[in-house]
Amino acid sequence: MSRGPEFRNRILAQKTVWSAGAYDALSARFIEQAGFDALMTSGFGVSASFLGQPDAELYTMSENLTVVRNVVSAVSVPVIADIDTGYGNAINVMRTIREFEAAGVSAVIMEDQVAPKRCPICVGGVEVIPMDEAVAKIKAAADARRDPNMLIVARTDAVDPAEAMARGRAYVEAGADMIQPISKCFSSIDGLRAMREAVGVPLSLQLLGWLEKDLSPAEIEEVAGMATYALVPLMTVASALKENLAALAQRRSTRDLPRPTTDHNSFIDFIGFPEIEELQKKYLKSA
Repeated sequence: MSRGPEFRNRILAQKTVWSAGAYDALSARFIEQAGFDALMTSGFGVSASFLGQPDAELYTMSENLTVVRNVVSAVSVPVIADIDTGYGNAINVMRTIREFEAAGVSAVIMEDQVAPKRCPICVGGVEVIPMDEAVAKIKAAADARRDPNMLIVARTDAVDPAEAMARGRAYVEAGADMIQPISKCFSSIDGLRAMREAVGVPLSLQLLGWLEKDLSPAEIEEVAGMATYALVPLMTVASALKENLAALAQRRSTRDLPRPTTDHNSFIDFIGFPEIEELQKKYLKSA
């Protein structure tokens, strides 16, 4: 799928865009190769990969932006960027929007937690900012946007369904294009249907917990304009690395590793060495 109007129109028409969570440029390339419509840079994954730290908004806006720029440059599919809480108040949000828009993202996801944020799938006691403050941040984001094709996804971390619906409606009125509820807010497809009807726009779903295990693709497409397997790539790599490295440290041999490894030649083809070689022949006399 191309970036720009095609991506925006498909989502707003609720022809569900399926994506997976990238944590760096390499994982983004694998997501694109697999055939996903788009990809999302996961804050959880970026924090784990870039810092080796939990998702507690420990990295800065510029550090996240560096990862996102590399991802956008590495792939041709639309990139959705997780921008956490926007890294400050409404004025800070305006700069954040313009920086990520300039990086070439097709959508941003901003949540209404207090800063620094707490990952709701890791801990309890997540707090949201007052609704009027959250609405102002969404409005600032919408006003700062220069490219009308870039989508603003407002995530609410409110766990009470009535509050989540009220916030979702207010965020749409302030300029949000989509609403993303957290998985703890609802426990069934009926709750998501009610949320979709209440806010009047397609939902964005990060497929975690019961959303990942209990819903069928058809049920997801009934309510969502965008559906993301946010952590499957990161957790797949973490599992494979843990098993193979533990075996390697113990055996001091690559024979019979528990997980298969990618063939060296196929990987260098995937990563683009042949293309670089051709460019060297074209532009460098020494080649």
